[in-house]
Amino acid sequence: MGDLVTARLVLHPMTVGEAERMVAGESPGEGRWAPGYPTDGDVSAAERFLGNCAAAGDPRPWGLYEIRRRENGRAIGGVGFHGPPDERGALTIGYGIVPSAQGRGYASEALRGLLLFAREHGVARVKGDADHDNIASQHVMAAAGMRPAGEDDRVRYFETDWNGTAPVST
Repeated sequence: MGDLVTARLVLHPMTVGEAERMVAGESPGEGRWAPGYPTDGDVSAAERFLGNCAAAGDPRPWGLYEIRRRENGRAIGGVGFHGPPDERGALTIGYGIVPSAQGRGYASEALRGLLLFAREHGVARVKGDADHDNIASQHVMAAAGMRPAGEDDRVRYFETDWNGTAPVST
């Protein structure tokens, strides 16, 4: 499985070894991580990825991707799938960008790249969510082409459906 490349980013599929080193706080080398990377969310995602690997094997390509800037190779966040597509061809995504790189459209660009990859590989629907007060994340999903699909008392749900059906409220 190779890297996914967008205009400004490289989405690098994380290996078990890379995730283990991230969780242990072991930097891959000087200048490879942007200031503030990895965040607690990145470490949590790496732990979830490792748990999935231990339980069911490496889920790639439906795993975790490190978001790197093409111009210098620095990791600025993560994006990924919470697991492989379900029996209806749907999956859930998550993402995050370090504060020092926010506000430049990187999260939307990374998410668009991952959505394109999912569509090209037969995924029917991609779902995501954001807390009500996380307006920036809601804007990221909308900018990547996801539509609002409902909400509850805690979060607003978004999805992209390539089967031509309306979003399903949750």
